[in-house]
Amino acid sequence: MGVGLSILIGLKAAILFTMFVYLRTLGFTLLSVPFLYASLVSLLVSLASHPLINLPMLLGKNTDGSFPIWSLLMFSPYLYFVRGFSALRRLKSREAPYSEVSKGLYVGGWPSSPEKMPPGNPAVIDCTCELPRVSGLSKNGYLCVPTWDTRSPDPGAMESAIRWALRKRTQNTPIFIHCAYGHGRSVALMCALLVGLGVVDDWKNGEKLIREKRPYIRMNALHRKALEEWSMNRLSPPKNGSNARY
Repeated sequence: MGVGLSILIGLKAAILFTMFVYLRTLGFTLLSVPFLYASLVSLLVSLASHPLINLPMLLGKNTDGSFPIWSLLMFSPYLYFVRGFSALRRLKSREAPYSEVSKGLYVGGWPSSPEKMPPGNPAVIDCTCELPRVSGLSKNGYLCVPTWDTRSPDPGAMESAIRWALRKRTQNTPIFIHCAYGHGRSVALMCALLVGLGVVDDWKNGEKLIREKRPYIRMNALHRKALEEWSMNRLSPPKNGSNARY
């Protein structure tokens, strides 16, 4: 059912709680408290990210991509952990930070600095709920579609994002869709955009096209389910291929 994130963060909560109990047993009461707090935060995130609950707004990410102070304080064990983990993982990865899947259409990972942004000052669709928007990276528009890692934007959010992107494309503006690494959430949304622009006939062909440009993508059952539901109920009118590629 795609509960990967919930299980991973749940295990993290269990390990942190074990550390709390161990330190408490040794008499390090004050030192153990941060471990207890971090375990409770991880447990809350584990529950909120479960597919049956799926509450990305728990983290409080604003529509402009920023996090309020209360969220940074309350969820700091999780928010700063994922930023650090993301930075380390990308240091070890040989994958490009973004890939152009069709002319003016880019998919990739979190742009933590200007060097991680595609050329042409693209409009940005941010599919993360856990990573902040870095200010000043785009002047052509920003849309936040907060989504848990390993989850998918729901069909309604997907449709709204596609309509937003279609308006940007009529202005000949490049589009950059990103999540943490450019493997799941952002790929699902790009599949839908490729269909909406008429670059491909269906999302499955969109996935094939993206894989040709970015081989390490890995959509799961939740991404595919959302795309199937979006495909059956989509409202955005299809574009012909000649208009899509500009």
